[in-house]
Amino acid sequence: MTASQQDLPRRECTAQDWDDRVTRLTEKLPDRLRRAIEWLREPSRRWVRIGAAILFILGGVFSILPVLGLWMLPVGLALLSQDIPALKVPLERSARWIEGVWRRWFGSGDQKS
Repeated sequence: MTASQQDLPRRECTAQDWDDRVTRLTEKLPDRLRRAIEWLREPSRRWVRIGAAILFILGGVFSILPVLGLWMLPVGLALLSQDIPALKVPLERSARWIEGVWRRWFGSGDQKS
């Protein structure tokens, strides 16, 4: 973990932080999925992205059904944040909070067993 990543919880969240996080996560995906996400993030795909985001959010709301799950809600919000920049800072704050909880519960992952 770099020093800048360790400082994330201490400094203010910005929309650029969220964009950087999405880019880093996208780079870790398999090629086919990465290309699909990059295609979807292009500005010209706005209406496809908004439609997909709404479907994911609805799927998250109906997570009690067998195929749908709560995981769909943050995916839908992340897609929607491309077109509604006001969502980026709250999503970045949420991601940092989840990372902090994960570190407290499971450790930083830097330790070797």
